[in-house]
Amino acid sequence: MSLNDFRQMIAHAVRAPSGHNTQPWLFTVGSDHITISPDPGRRLPVVDPDDRELFISLGCAAENLRIAASHQGYTCSTRINDAGEIILSLTRQDGVTPDPLFEQIPHRQTNRATYDGRSIPQTLLDSIIAATQTSRVHIRTWTHGTPEHARLTERVLAGNTAQMKDAPFKQELLSWIRYNRSHSERTRDGLSYAVMGAPSLPEWITRPIIRFSLHGEILNTTERKRIASSSHLMLLSTGGDTRPDWIETGSVLQRTLLLLTQHGIAHAYLNQPCEVPFLRERIGVGFSAHNRYPQILMRLGYAKPRPCSERRAVDEVIREA
Repeated sequence: MSLNDFRQMIAHAVRAPSGHNTQPWLFTVGSDHITISPDPGRRLPVVDPDDRELFISLGCAAENLRIAASHQGYTCSTRINDAGEIILSLTRQDGVTPDPLFEQIPHRQTNRATYDGRSIPQTLLDSIIAATQTSRVHIRTWTHGTPEHARLTERVLAGNTAQMKDAPFKQELLSWIRYNRSHSERTRDGLSYAVMGAPSLPEWITRPIIRFSLHGEILNTTERKRIASSSHLMLLSTGGDTRPDWIETGSVLQRTLLLLTQHGIAHAYLNQPCEVPFLRERIGVGFSAHNRYPQILMRLGYAKPRPCSERRAVDEVIREA
């Protein structure tokens, strides 16, 4: 086994999305395997007290790693231990078919912009869903203009309102905002000014502006406009609500995002109603068919690319076996 190969796999794994771009993963490299573990110092205890979104992020990283492993000529088998660690056993073999989604990993991005209003063909979305959803993870979409779309939009806005009234939530969010270029380059994590479409200004200017903007009515005005510019809403849900369910959600999510990227479709998260308990229960009953546990809600559409979020160096996320 080649340590350099394993490092290349990890470099692609960390391109996965995570809540507030916390990058809550650690990689332990063995002689023939890589273990992905949660990094407890990068939890979001207010918005994600059960670590549900954290484990979804680990599942996304594992999917990227499997895809990168195929590109390096490795087969991969996966198991999850009782601690929720993902152990990926790797074997170098001749004739391994590289996963065609490998080329999309560096291009996938969360695009928070207002989209251009074009509609995504439903047949295209249906083909992507058919290629990615599993018996455990179900995917549904709703087109802009339908009653279901309108009701989900109201749930998102209600989630914004609830979260913006929650002082600990706002404090946690502010702790992960990177206010300008030097701040972002120093930490290489968090929600940077660039991905939010803001200019790089001195922090003493940016900080009070952002604090002022964290208000339910202000955010909802912007959110409503952004949702209206999008073609579809997409919901991933599961029949169970355990760590294996969350990790598999991450795997399905990542493959879905890479396929959307391959077809030039932008995405952004609208997870507020999945994060506020009473709203999560409502959308679980009303929108997720036979799967009662909503995991990820997104909007989809077409938009020009934005700057990608920073990622920490591989050396910062690898630990000794």
